Amino acid sequence: MIPVPWSAGTAPARLAMPTGAVDSHHHIYDARFPADPRADLKPADATVAQYRLLQTRLGTTRSVVVQPSTYGTDNSCLLAALKTMGSAARGIAVVDQNVDDAELQSLHAAGVRGIRFNFARPAGPSAQSMEALAHRIAPLGWHVQVHALADSYLSLDDVLQRLPTPLVIDHLGRFPQPQGLSHPAWPILRKLVERGNTWVKLSGAYHDSKSGPAGYEDAGVITRAWLSLAPERMLWGTDWPHTSAMAGEKPMPDDALMLDLFGEWAGTQLLQRQVLVDNPVRLYGFAP
Repeated sequence: MIPVPWSAGTAPARLAMPTGAVDSHHHIYDARFPADPRADLKPADATVAQYRLLQTRLGTTRSVVVQPSTYGTDNSCLLAALKTMGSAARGIAVVDQNVDDAELQSLHAAGVRGIRFNFARPAGPSAQSMEALAHRIAPLGWHVQVHALADSYLSLDDVLQRLPTPLVIDHLGRFPQPQGLSHPAWPILRKLVERGNTWVKLSGAYHDSKSGPAGYEDAGVITRAWLSLAPERMLWGTDWPHTSAMAGEKPMPDDALMLDLFGEWAGTQLLQRQVLVDNPVRLYGFAP
């Protein structure tokens, strides 16, 4: 097996992937596109060609490319990746609060299906602009995606409840450990999910885990809780190329191991297929 840059280990995943499986969260970095001067993460290249090595190792065939904080509101790298990847990919952009309708239409034509607000590593528009931007993208059928540490949801609750679009929560909700589901953000996010229009990405299990590899048991508790609450609105993603690990902030995860752990936490092939295929097909508009 050819080593995959920015992933620990070389063995393929053991999980038998269903046809059309989607990695619902990864990034692309390419030095051809300048980083935002305000960015604090400016990682080495993690290109489409390198990502395709990961797809071979995992068995996924479709993916969602998420605009990282590195590029701010300049989506040029994202758009280039989507053009190369074609109908097998969708995108999540970061836009300026004053974005015009022509740009939104152009992004939609390129395969973008949502906008991201990153409060864990601030980039792009503020929380104050979220509701207004959500009304702008609602006619396109897009959603709002939020990456925030759990503490931030205590102040974001009101605006998230008012959004006229679907909402996607990044990386399990970023609950700190060992606090986990006893954190006061859990009832807030649980209530949003129970309302029926909020989705959760079962990605980045390594971010806040204190258990760590190989079992990531504390992240497994949170993953199982989400799967039990609303399996029809759960998504799975790699979070490749793991920029916080690239920056030395935490150990580099093994993507095949993380996928196999998801398979264990989900349990049945029916639920695995729901999260890996059926749910992202519905949210992102992939062909069935």
